Amino acid sequence: MRHLILGSGIAGLQAARAIRSAQPEAAITMLGREADPPYARPMISHLLEGAVEPSHLHLGLPPEVRLISEEEAIAVDAADKTVTTLQGRKLAYDRLLVATGADPRGIRAENADLDNIHFMRTKAQVRDMLQELTQSRRALVLGGGLVGFKAAYAFLRQGLEVTMLIRSEYPLSQQVDPVTGSLIRDKLEENGLNVLVGRDVARFDDDGSGRVRRAELTDGSVLDCEVAVIGKGVLPAAGFLQGSGVDVDLGVLVDEGMCTSARDVFAAGDVAEHYDLARDKRWVNAIWPEAADQGRIAGLNMAGVPARYPGSLSRNTIRIFDMDLTTCGLVNPPPETGYEILEDGEAKKNTFRRLVFSGDRLVGVACVNRIENAGVLRALIASRAPVPCAREDLLRSDIQPGGIFPFFQ
Repeated sequence: MRHLILGSGIAGLQAARAIRSAQPEAAITMLGREADPPYARPMISHLLEGAVEPSHLHLGLPPEVRLISEEEAIAVDAADKTVTTLQGRKLAYDRLLVATGADPRGIRAENADLDNIHFMRTKAQVRDMLQELTQSRRALVLGGGLVGFKAAYAFLRQGLEVTMLIRSEYPLSQQVDPVTGSLIRDKLEENGLNVLVGRDVARFDDDGSGRVRRAELTDGSVLDCEVAVIGKGVLPAAGFLQGSGVDVDLGVLVDEGMCTSARDVFAAGDVAEHYDLARDKRWVNAIWPEAADQGRIAGLNMAGVPARYPGSLSRNTIRIFDMDLTTCGLVNPPPETGYEILEDGEAKKNTFRRLVFSGDRLVGVACVNRIENAGVLRALIASRAPVPCAREDLLRSDIQPGGIFPFFQ
């Protein structure tokens, strides 16, 4: 059996591990766009801040996996069961996994291709930034999402003056509600980060040598900077599947076995579009733990071992200086759509808890500095079971599993 895996991220790696465990003699080939072998992508911000060595990010390959680095697919022929690559290879397969991940969203600002303007998606991009830090004093971070926050924090730790530019009204607006967002913004500014909201970059200017020197904003103001990071989210890397017979919406459409619409073609990770357990519809949740789970399920099914993926759930736990934050599910539901919201907290103590309900189910939670038993709330969302207690009880930070799930009693 010939297994071909497109992508060397965690989804592809977990698939290879699952295949190898079930089929010790199978041929496994993995294509990776990067020169680096598989590594822990969420750790690259720690590399930028100087907290870890590059070797600490390495992840080992299973035995007898052929890794073709610096290569990528440009076309798939599902009928012929072949993949054409950028360098002209034609690779045959019996089972194919699309695990190509996601690409960062670009921006429309003029001169966004100047030197020292980066995305932060790969180890190579971080290595380039590290080489430039000795010549940089001021950093500009575009975007208030997780990538933007991590980049800003790393630059602060490296001693730079950092400005975070956010088009929305508060950081992490895709993950948290306005109250939580305001607490985060206050904490960032308290620790030396300049946060500007409701504006964007219109144009970058260079220093005469092709390096970025300043940014002109949409409100007419100007910011000096020697390095900039674009953190405006990602899009599934599925463009090469056009005409392949594999159905794609925003991401590659998959079923519970991570099978696509094409025979013997699977998809997993940030490129895959599956069912969201909180939103109750198809969604792309481009986060590491979901990519790992999807890759494992895909690999088992590719190897003939039946396995089912129930659906994905957005969630994040992060420490923002001395503030702990956990979010899960649908924290910001659309207005006037029948959701019920309960909130509790003390702004002076930087504590807050927000619960979102749809009918009789808990579908979203945000906890600031009250993250005790947040895992219990996540499990309740994932179970899609009716809330078995008074809803107000879930606001308590001392809620125990036995108070929600009878089998824990």
